[in-house]
Amino acid sequence: MKGVFVWVSLLIIGLAGMTVAQEKLVTDVIQTSAGELKITFVGHASLFFTFAGKVFYIDPYSTVGDYSQLPKADVILITHDHRDHLDLKALNAVRTPTTIVFLTRECAKQVEDGIILNNGDTTSFADVRIDVVPAYNIVHKRDTGEPYHPKGVGNGYIFTFGDRKVYVAGDTENIPEMKALKGIDVAFLPMNVPSTMTPEMVADAAKTFKPKILYPYHYRDTNTSKIVDLLKDTKEVEVRIRKM
Repeated sequence: MKGVFVWVSLLIIGLAGMTVAQEKLVTDVIQTSAGELKITFVGHASLFFTFAGKVFYIDPYSTVGDYSQLPKADVILITHDHRDHLDLKALNAVRTPTTIVFLTRECAKQVEDGIILNNGDTTSFADVRIDVVPAYNIVHKRDTGEPYHPKGVGNGYIFTFGDRKVYVAGDTENIPEMKALKGIDVAFLPMNVPSTMTPEMVADAAKTFKPKILYPYHYRDTNTSKIVDLLKDTKEVEVRIRKM
């Protein structure tokens, strides 16, 4: 009987621990003309938006979160087919029969019934406009000379929530298309080498298109104080550091 009590106690503690772990997820709130936009940071390149009762996931990744404990998705968007962005375990944990999955052509080879979006496409869901922009490397390359992320393969996404534009860049460098962006309120820019950007590259991009709020993400072990220092005199850009 004592053994049963101990086992039940451990089970309760374990479940409580899972709940606490999920409660630690940070959510920021952005006010828009159409209501609150909630941004929840899961980790690495994975986050989700809650807006007008709908949930939009970006690159769910099971290594950084227990997706069985998170809200089900109305929309899932995948930026490219690298395993830390296209994770079928995490995707299937939040996907329902009615969930729409937007993805790249390469991702569609692994995911059934997804809708392919290419650079330059525009779509919408529940009055949220989604513009697809390029995400690629110019400088950082593999030993073979191939870019970590070739041009035309990966997607970045710009969401229009009410009067606010939110840019999730995907795995990319500070490419010309990024520097040409205008009217971005919130930007998620990847910051780790060798596969994406150095802090200097992120700062260069941010100084050019000036998002009102910048979240470095996908930064792994990169020292985030560097980007804060690089942008300390760029008053138009507020740098927010979250665990990503």
